[in-house]
Amino acid sequence: MAPEQMAESPDGAAPPPPRPLDSVDQDILQMLQSDGRASIRSVAERVHVSRANAYARINRLIEDGVIRGFGARVDHERAGHGTSAYITLKIVQNSWRTVREQLRRLPGASHIALVGGDFDVLLLVHTPDNRALRELVLTRLQAIPEVLSTRTLLVFEEEDLEPER
Repeated sequence: MAPEQMAESPDGAAPPPPRPLDSVDQDILQMLQSDGRASIRSVAERVHVSRANAYARINRLIEDGVIRGFGARVDHERAGHGTSAYITLKIVQNSWRTVREQLRRLPGASHIALVGGDFDVLLLVHTPDNRALRELVLTRLQAIPEVLSTRTLLVFEEEDLEPER
């Protein structure tokens, strides 16, 4: 894959060059990763800046694409998706954009990465059970014309690495 195909934003435009982050920005990021619901006031107090400064910094981090959003950390098993798997894909050369769009629409797709090595794409999926996983791989993935081959790695146990609170 060509390097220009890898460094693009979801809308296809090249992202602006990143601005350097200082220690206050890093502290804000760490705090929001631990608690995405933290108030501006608590962020400001924790990193020792004014509320206006904390607000402006968070908005800049969002505008610059450093913070891509806020969400909940989900226990997939408790949410009814007890089967997880990493699926490696070999794809037709120069088909990354097309394949990526199709993978985004797969039920249970959680993470997609274009990688170098023995395969081209690494896909993390969460499904209700092995039957749904089999259906996803054998029916949905292998029906994508640009997918040359797949290999499924069943996850026995997983743990998200989260910043310490």
